[in-house]
Amino acid sequence: MQRSFQICTRCVMDTSDESITFDEQGVCDHCLGFDRYVKPHWDTGPAGRAQLEALVARIKKDSQGKPFDCIMGMSGGLDSSYLLHVAVKEYGLRPLVFHVDGGWNSQMAVHNIEVMIDKLGLDLYTEVINWEEMKDFQRAFFRASVPHIDIPQDHAFVATLYHFANKHNIKYILNGGNFSTECVRNPLEWMYYGTDMWQLKDIHNRFGERPLRDYPLSSIWFHKIYLRYLKRVQVVKPLNFVPYIRTDAVKVLTETYGWTAYPRKHDESRFTKFYEGYWLPTKFGYDTRKVQFSSLILTGQMTRMEALELLKEPSYNEETIRQDFEYIANKLDMSVDELEALHRLPNKSFKDYRSQHLLFEWGAKAMRLLGIERAVKR
Repeated sequence: MQRSFQICTRCVMDTSDESITFDEQGVCDHCLGFDRYVKPHWDTGPAGRAQLEALVARIKKDSQGKPFDCIMGMSGGLDSSYLLHVAVKEYGLRPLVFHVDGGWNSQMAVHNIEVMIDKLGLDLYTEVINWEEMKDFQRAFFRASVPHIDIPQDHAFVATLYHFANKHNIKYILNGGNFSTECVRNPLEWMYYGTDMWQLKDIHNRFGERPLRDYPLSSIWFHKIYLRYLKRVQVVKPLNFVPYIRTDAVKVLTETYGWTAYPRKHDESRFTKFYEGYWLPTKFGYDTRKVQFSSLILTGQMTRMEALELLKEPSYNEETIRQDFEYIANKLDMSVDELEALHRLPNKSFKDYRSQHLLFEWGAKAMRLLGIERAVKR
């Protein structure tokens, strides 16, 4: 039986999230999870600052005599850019700025990385992913007809950074993840776990055409258990300890570095822009703006009415989408007809392929109970 449409009375999440639930007042479990798991433990005032200052002092102490004291991934997006500003200008950290080129950088992203690196006087280390393997892996996910086709790109970013940190014995990884703009997470059906090796290998074995010899792989055991508990590598999210208001951050970056704002979140990648703006909403009915706007609503950066007005507009530029469609197809060595045929395939989900879903769910619940993770449900 098809579920009747319902939208949260507090944010803009709705029943396009198949697992969403509502209380008697019509408030969704994303909002209730924020109130329970995030808000009571999230402090960007003096207490949060003190925690971050103590952590920074430990990072600097542990890195004395080394050329840099931590590593941070840089995509050129708002979160990583503002994190770099805070880390260097406000706390005097010396990060090795690490960029993974997966083949989809926008010109705006390249510009934003360059202006910040130049004005901060930092070194940039870039790792380039084997494009033939990346391309094959991405085509496999398209053919699998699952919504989470951004996993090959995302997994490569994370795995490359973690392997580099492990190889060079780097103990601190700065991460731009934050509650301020990401406290509502994409539902599991929309964006499945990117480190489920069973799923990645099953989809590639079924639909890939070449072996993944150079493509970086990182299982959850590697970075959640081995790195964290055996190598004592700590992933630090400084933006959770300081005030982080999106509009203020854009203003600081623009005025200080000549940084250029993107039309929407994740537009630093041309693939992610196409995937979130066009492929997900038109093929699956999933609009990630609802997640992004709901986060801003819960953190007081947007009103619900503002979000609803913005959602009346299409999630992609109707004047340029044909050109974007052709660009994606050509770059992946597909014809436009082939990509259109994949768009028409019956929709699948992570449940249609091998997965470690239950293991991930049990682990997430255990970490929430232990206070290790403050993430709201997916």
